[in-house]
Amino acid sequence: MSERDETKVNRRQLLLAAGAGAAGAGGAGAVAAGRSAPTGDALRPPVPVVTLNGRSLPYKLKSGVKEFHLIAEEIEHEFAPGTRIKAWGYNGSTPGPTIEAVEGDRVRIYVTNKLPEHTTVHWHGILLPNGMDGVGGLNQPQIKPGETYVYEFTLRESGTRMYHPHADEMVQSAMGMMGLFVIHPRENRHAVDRDFAIMLHNWAVHPGTYRPDPSVMTDFNLWTFNGKVFPAIDHMIVRTGQRVRIRMANMSMHDHPMHLHGAHFKVVGTDAGRIPESAQWLMTTALVPVGTTIDIEFDAKLPGDWAFHCHKSHHTMNAMGHDIPNPLGVKQRDLDPQIAKHLPGYFSMGEQGMAEHQVHTDMAFHDTPENTLPMAMGQGPFGNLEMGGMMTIVKVRDGLRTYEDPGYYSAPAGTRARRVSADPDFKP
Repeated sequence: MSERDETKVNRRQLLLAAGAGAAGAGGAGAVAAGRSAPTGDALRPPVPVVTLNGRSLPYKLKSGVKEFHLIAEEIEHEFAPGTRIKAWGYNGSTPGPTIEAVEGDRVRIYVTNKLPEHTTVHWHGILLPNGMDGVGGLNQPQIKPGETYVYEFTLRESGTRMYHPHADEMVQSAMGMMGLFVIHPRENRHAVDRDFAIMLHNWAVHPGTYRPDPSVMTDFNLWTFNGKVFPAIDHMIVRTGQRVRIRMANMSMHDHPMHLHGAHFKVVGTDAGRIPESAQWLMTTALVPVGTTIDIEFDAKLPGDWAFHCHKSHHTMNAMGHDIPNPLGVKQRDLDPQIAKHLPGYFSMGEQGMAEHQVHTDMAFHDTPENTLPMAMGQGPFGNLEMGGMMTIVKVRDGLRTYEDPGYYSAPAGTRARRVSADPDFKP
């Protein structure tokens, strides 16, 4: 049995071992009743974190210490069907598995290096002894290929943190080495019913290639939630009335204004911990700067399918060419037959917008380059969703019994926009 399979401790046991207990399941399973966050001494155990398209790292409890094992290694990673790469990650995935523990826990984390070069691990935002901070050359020697190092420290505060290398950092981050580290509070005075975690990242994978390019500084062509592009990203399934937390960590090279439809939220935490109530205010878009984590919380009051996405529009598209002339309004159709003589199969696009790209790729009229996703993907109940990259859906439903995907929302009669005329000169 492999190290990954040994002593698999589920999320409920994780919290029970810390004296907290767990209520609810991380994915499919029984749904807790919608409740408001308790105040004062009305405490209840924290729910486990749901890492979209991911998982939490199991541990072994040895003499009161939680032991984890991270394996840094080359992996095969799929952004969505149609694009696979050779990436670097932890324990078989990028981002690596989420580490969950509880404030006050003593943790011991073994790190085995199976990469072709040295590495370290920095525990981003965690207050710990200097020799455990993981900056290669400053706090410790580099972990050479084949070596295993151990980090051990006590978690003295709660909140959303990260882990990532501080060794050849530009290359190793570009290749996918990062993960979330969630520290639950010992006294859970801000309880939620659903707790989601998302790592924001960008990639440069040139058309026809199979490895990320770490030399690209800002002009990326894939934008991901937990290593996936829409529509391969998991949805967030919520029962109407539940209190929801979304934890976002940004290891990309761009800031991301994250926008939620269908609810007003408060930013309640950063990578330094909980924000005082007096400093929280309602909003629908929160900026997640580079190298930070942001926690938002809201009450899911309105049933429906609500988009959650980066509001930089290029970050919700894949594999865009950024150095081409602007074709909007340019009449090109008469040139198509002449160009096709030299480039068989050529036809122009973009004269009236980019939406036609998805139409052509979906209908197989226009192939993408090898190992390259189309700019926009995904089908909804009313046609193409025309999105890719950093976008998913918060699905809020009345009366949920499980967290299985309930499908698309069926709006009650009279509550959906409808066509009233096809006359371009219509006057109401």
